[in-house]
Amino acid sequence: MLNKFRKPGVMIVKPSSIIRSDYKNFSKLCHETDDPIIITNNGENDLVVMSHEAFCRRDAWIRLQAKLASADKQITAGNLVDHDEVFARLRERVHDQA
Repeated sequence: MLNKFRKPGVMIVKPSSIIRSDYKNFSKLCHETDDPIIITNNGENDLVVMSHEAFCRRDAWIRLQAKLASADKQITAGNLVDHDEVFARLRERVHDQA
């Protein structure tokens, strides 16, 4: 069903009728790919569907990218703290919570 050699960046597009007529195979397709699947309604793009696992991985990746971008801004601004200071602060936080 799924072409494992699909070109990167090429989205899978399916009509909404597939959800009603063959949900089991549609669900299998969603679980076989990490890519979102575009669902059309009357020939127009309507929804984007993906498995829960793929959504969680993508969400974690997006959150990581945001944190890395924030760290890059801090580095560019010169807001650096050396290794020993970071661990001293962490030890203090752990000690205060104990």
